[in-house]
Amino acid sequence: MPEAGPFLLGITGNIACGKSLVSSMLADLGADVIDADHVAHDLMQPGSDVLRKIVAHFGAAILQPDGSLNRPALGSIVFGDPEALAQLERITHPPTVREILRRASASTASVVVIDAIKLFEAGLADHCHQTWTVSCNPAAQLDRLMERNRLTEQEARQRIESQPAQSEKIRKADVVIDNSGSTDETRAQVRTAWMSLPVS
Repeated sequence: MPEAGPFLLGITGNIACGKSLVSSMLADLGADVIDADHVAHDLMQPGSDVLRKIVAHFGAAILQPDGSLNRPALGSIVFGDPEALAQLERITHPPTVREILRRASASTASVVVIDAIKLFEAGLADHCHQTWTVSCNPAAQLDRLMERNRLTEQEARQRIESQPAQSEKIRKADVVIDNSGSTDETRAQVRTAWMSLPVS
């Protein structure tokens, strides 16, 4: 159950579907946004306990010469291997969830958005008062991911297929934002859903 404090709004959606776009729109409306990826990155700095555990499992080849995490090297391992990805998540999810909730409880905003691709899978949704899933049609998702991350079609498909189906996130969400169309169409959906939040 959600703890006392700000209204926690969980935002999720598969890669390149537009959850960051929706979160930025919510920030414009006054929400405090906590990006789970940024929190995880903060926890993986050189010398951190999380990074030490990742290296212990995956080897020193995933490090840059300066001791920082080589994300492309790690990604090439986990995105093609479901068990490797699951192991990485077992290492990173618990401390990331704890830090997100710590930051949320410290916020002075009335609405705190938790932007997390693994909102349901990591258990973060259990702490939220409401959850939204951002979806888009598969063709738009593939095109956006290839363009944004400069990936080949095969690389992009591999990343998409490494994630649970969009349908699961849609089924679990309280609100679904369809980001298949224009930015203005998405913004209109976000504004409507925002106005219906039970926040005084």
